[in-house]
Amino acid sequence: MKAHDIAAAPAAQRNAAPARRLRLERLREFALVPALLVLVGIGALVSPSFLTQANLVSVLGASAALALVVLAESLIIITGKFDLSVESTVGIAPALGAMLVIPAASAGFGTEWPVAAGLLVVIAVGALTGLINGFLVVRLRLNAFIVTLAMLIVLRGMLVGATKGGTLFDMPQPFFALATTTLLGVPLSVWLAGAAFGIAGVMLRYHRLGRALYAIGGNAPAARAAGINVERITWGVFILAGALAALGGLIVTGYVGAINANQGNGMIFTVFAAAVIGGVSLDGGKGSMTGALCGVLLLGVVQNLLTLAQVPSFWIQAIYGAIILGALMLARLTGEKQQ
Repeated sequence: MKAHDIAAAPAAQRNAAPARRLRLERLREFALVPALLVLVGIGALVSPSFLTQANLVSVLGASAALALVVLAESLIIITGKFDLSVESTVGIAPALGAMLVIPAASAGFGTEWPVAAGLLVVIAVGALTGLINGFLVVRLRLNAFIVTLAMLIVLRGMLVGATKGGTLFDMPQPFFALATTTLLGVPLSVWLAGAAFGIAGVMLRYHRLGRALYAIGGNAPAARAAGINVERITWGVFILAGALAALGGLIVTGYVGAINANQGNGMIFTVFAAAVIGGVSLDGGKGSMTGALCGVLLLGVVQNLLTLAQVPSFWIQAIYGAIILGALMLARLTGEKQQ
């Protein structure tokens, strides 16, 4: 072998390694598709009503709120941070917006704001929560896990205190519109979630801001040295995540038809389950919107199957935990480290 051939061999190997990793990551995006197809087949055997249009639309509608919150959490995880408070934002944001609109006789504040203003408050409360989380994590450099855990507890207490542990019923129809209004037979919430995932997916893959998120999550000091404004982008992601969680809470409100003091309680476990099994790395810097969306759909189909099979609801969390463990072992087998 000639000298230049010997020198070229290591270079070729170095160029091939990133290509293999890219192919593996692209494969991971669709790794849940076979599992989804298997579950659909099982569902068809378990119940003849599973493949009906009404049931499939119901699965999508029930998964729309979770999808937006998973999107919010996935974006934060990709930057190498966490936000546990999104589950409380799902409850407190629509509750405050509603209580500013409904009369005191219906457990509101008695201010009776216009409905449009109340809906804007819902999004503003979510964004403000993200703003505060971002300030504590980015500016004060506090641990994101502890900060957002504390915020989760604070917001949960505020929700219980504001509603006095009760349930809000008499809200205007626009508070239910995302879940009850349909377009081509599909709830607006599903179209909204699909559009949000589509925009996020395109941004992460093709826009410089999306590449910046991966760079920050992969190596923040290196990203800063490359000229990326790590603090501003991370803070912005927290604000966006809060707004998305508030939208998710509005969808839950429409789906349930009310707001109670426990709205969103325990949702964070399902959110992390969907993100992790969808291939979003808890180490940051890895993950795709396609994988996260597949994780949401997988959990939605699993829950629907368990319901149709009349499995007691208290087994669902145990099954979700088993799914997470299985996803972690799959990630290890495919060479991705999760901690």
